[in-house]
Amino acid sequence: MSKTIQAVRGMNDLLPDVVARWQRIEAAARTVLAAYGYREIRLPLVEKTELFARSIGGLTDIVEKEMYTFEDRNGELLTLRPEGTAGCVRAGIENGLLHNQVQRLWYAGAMFRHERPQKGRYRQFHQIGVEAFGIGTPDLDAELILLCARLWRALGIRGLTLELNSLGTSETRAAYRRVLVAYLERHRSVLDEDSQRRLEKNPLRVLDSKNPAMQEIIRGAPSLADHLDDASRVHFKRLCEHLASADVAYTLNPRLVRGLDYYTGTVFEWTTDRLGAQSAVCAGGRYDGLVELLGGQATPAAGFALGLERLAELLALDASETGDGQAPQVYLAVLDEAVRAPALKLAESLRDRGWRIECHGGSGSLKAQLKRADKSGARFALLLGPDEVARAAVSVKDLRGDAEQTTVALNLIGDYLKQKLA
Repeated sequence: MSKTIQAVRGMNDLLPDVVARWQRIEAAARTVLAAYGYREIRLPLVEKTELFARSIGGLTDIVEKEMYTFEDRNGELLTLRPEGTAGCVRAGIENGLLHNQVQRLWYAGAMFRHERPQKGRYRQFHQIGVEAFGIGTPDLDAELILLCARLWRALGIRGLTLELNSLGTSETRAAYRRVLVAYLERHRSVLDEDSQRRLEKNPLRVLDSKNPAMQEIIRGAPSLADHLDDASRVHFKRLCEHLASADVAYTLNPRLVRGLDYYTGTVFEWTTDRLGAQSAVCAGGRYDGLVELLGGQATPAAGFALGLERLAELLALDASETGDGQAPQVYLAVLDEAVRAPALKLAESLRDRGWRIECHGGSGSLKAQLKRADKSGARFALLLGPDEVARAAVSVKDLRGDAEQTTVALNLIGDYLKQKLA
């Protein structure tokens, strides 16, 4: 038996180089969300299983096959959250945030689904979720999409495509479901196994099949747009007008559906062709009935979730990506153990000035320390030995340029770095 223990399949370590990209996304998201008036809420990783069975839908793949569910010591069924919206709604109801109020909230964290791991799809994955409550008009739908577009610009991500559709009201969907099932039943013999199973439980999901052999049948299916109620048509038309006015390009996709039962009205996805099969980077829409379904007063609501893994992958593919912002700016080489104390004092004084300083720990020759300094990504190496301490100075070596090594007085080194690193 192996003595080493590996991570659970589909639950990945995030190493420092990857984390740097995540932090870049998170920092940009915080800034953009604040600009639109969204406030952070922090939610539990574990919720009662009933919350997801009721909100997502008991006949969905997520609830039936993918949730991490267990019985606690009190015999209560609990689940690691597979998505964030249901928990946010539960928190809003429980804490009195939603009734007759407008709330703009966001959260970030891990979600869990037991599905087949593949690139861009993991058993532990991470999302930033954005939810808005109390506004039922299409300007909110537009705001959410504009927020996304601003975030892509802030991150320098190009080439994303916005796809739009409307699912109408629950009554609209129920009527369309009957028409769709009748059509698919006529083609049952050529439906793949997955589509036959969905036909009985969630037929709209058949339209989302990526099986090439199914595409001709899907193209011939009745269009939900032809069965929309008048109010949904007007809402969607106004949303499209808002986006056109804001110069946001979009594609109408009448086959766009969401895998969660609570969606109604507007649905949207931002997609890319650079990540293979996992093309959706961000997805969301309206869920006007969910608050009432979970025990609150009827409240209009809309939101979206973006996948951090997929956004980070796009940043990694972007040739314009710059440094990670975590590397030290200065590496302090300690040339003799006798000057360890003044070296630590110097490092602290420079950190007080706001610089990122890595101080060499342990022993090592000058050559070895400079090799490590270069590997760290630092711009400068500061060399401190007994001679430097005696002269109240420090030697400075430029690791990224061809400038000659120089000596700077200790009381001036902060100003020197400010000039060079500005």
